[in-house]
Amino acid sequence: MLKAGAELTPPIVKRLCSLGISYVYIEDARTDDIFIRPVLKEETRRAVLSVMSETFDQLKKDLSADSVKFGFHKMEKQFTTVVRDIISQIRRRKEAIDLLTHLHVHDNYIFNHSLNVTIYTLALSMKLKNLTAKQTEEIGLGAMLHDVGKMLIPALILKKPDKLTKDEFEVMKSHTELGFELLRKEHGLPLTAAHCALQHHERLDGSGYPRGLKGNEIHVFGKMIGIADVYDAVTSNRIYRKAMLPHEGMEILYAGSGIEFETDYIEKFRKAIVMYPTGLTVWLTDGRKGIVSEQNEHVSDRPILLILEEDGYNLDVPYKVNLAAETTVFIKETDTTLSNT
Repeated sequence: MLKAGAELTPPIVKRLCSLGISYVYIEDARTDDIFIRPVLKEETRRAVLSVMSETFDQLKKDLSADSVKFGFHKMEKQFTTVVRDIISQIRRRKEAIDLLTHLHVHDNYIFNHSLNVTIYTLALSMKLKNLTAKQTEEIGLGAMLHDVGKMLIPALILKKPDKLTKDEFEVMKSHTELGFELLRKEHGLPLTAAHCALQHHERLDGSGYPRGLKGNEIHVFGKMIGIADVYDAVTSNRIYRKAMLPHEGMEILYAGSGIEFETDYIEKFRKAIVMYPTGLTVWLTDGRKGIVSEQNEHVSDRPILLILEEDGYNLDVPYKVNLAAETTVFIKETDTTLSNT
């Protein structure tokens, strides 16, 4: 759409927003030394979304049939290939995972959410020493397909901008069992993938659904995907609410630590991801505006910033602030949470 060096005029910005593109990288001499390294190659990201779109669209077309089938066998090779590609790229990455380049990249929330959950889950899985390569691949498939049952939920409920009624929420909750039924019949899929769809809303204390499982009754994959699912859901903009800040999403997980979620998994998840990705524009509680320029290892909610604006004025000479050292200042807003596209 735009060539390098093109000026972002108001009409172009409006057009980009109408297409669901809520951010772009811009040239700024003050930030030339900030380098963005995407988690996934662009071709991999496109391949994942293409495979999911093609498969899920076919599933929706089959809804009029007497017996709805998932048809994974038709896309088995493609699904397996993209999951292995994601695993390979995450393994080669030395830095923690950040998903700035995957925010709002598709107009279908389920596709984008499923890709994010897959990346988050795989990043977490690689912090566990006892998972084999086969198990890592299985959980990748399970994460990618964990919400497939939502394709069978009426659109009026799935896309409702207001709070669901009690009856509507019961229908929404059925996506776990619907997904399980679709996936368990696919011979090319490991049964654990079906259980990922079934159990990702189960909680340690039995407060989850659909079966109210407790503790070790929940498969380890279900526990891991449950953490990634909650974090991505609350930190993403939805039609009915604004995204939470990343550290607020982590606070939700910590509030359920040992009650709803495995404490060890939450700790490993926090070390596996970057809350405020490099290149993200942020506003501080003291009014300053900056860009995340570097990360503090294991303190991803307190990155190093390059301050570009202070007291309402753009700075000709930006300066760096290490939030790990300035403990009285906090990130108040980001350009992703400001966006509602």
